Amino acid sequence: MIEARSLTVAAGAFHLDGITFAVPAGQYGVLMGATGSGKTTLLETICGLKNPLIGQVILHGLDVTGWKPGDRGIGYVPQDGALFRRMTVRQHLSFALWVRRWSGEQIRQRVAELAALVGVAHILDRRPHGLSGGESQRVALGRALSFGPEILCLDEPLSALDDDSRRDLVALLKRVQRETGVTVLHVTHNRVEAEILADYRLRIVEGRVIQTESFAA
Repeated sequence: MIEARSLTVAAGAFHLDGITFAVPAGQYGVLMGATGSGKTTLLETICGLKNPLIGQVILHGLDVTGWKPGDRGIGYVPQDGALFRRMTVRQHLSFALWVRRWSGEQIRQRVAELAALVGVAHILDRRPHGLSGGESQRVALGRALSFGPEILCLDEPLSALDDDSRRDLVALLKRVQRETGVTVLHVTHNRVEAEILADYRLRIVEGRVIQTESFAA
């Protein structure tokens, strides 16, 4: 479960006050809101990239408010993917595993699984330069999933894609969530994405988060 309890977050003169919501374990939550409403600020607070002034971040029943980002077990895909230009696709998929000291054989097996899962087996030895937008986001998704996180946070991952690539990635995200059971919080301004992907749809309105609709079965 991803839970925010009475969070107050400041970013310069901007404030989100008393933010409370929950996305149940294994569900796909989509967070919407107008440009500048604080969607990314809230997502970064969940990930530990910003500290709340007040309130708690609860992940699968644990209060992680004071935890470092790397200790929260979250796979994170920023809006631009943030790929390292000198690293191959293979190196991106293996980086978090190398940091966690997996064995070479474990890393090779996991990279093969990830490459098949996100559809990048044919570009493993390429670097980010020259990859299409859709390919780059597949790599970023695979990197975020590499160590098997229980929670996945996505910051408008499809916003820069053309229509065909967006449709492909929407289908991929839904399939990945179903196959892995990861709990997702996905920031977007795209209503079609929300309708297809969301089990729970959340919206920031005047500095508050409300659940507008539930698509859970």
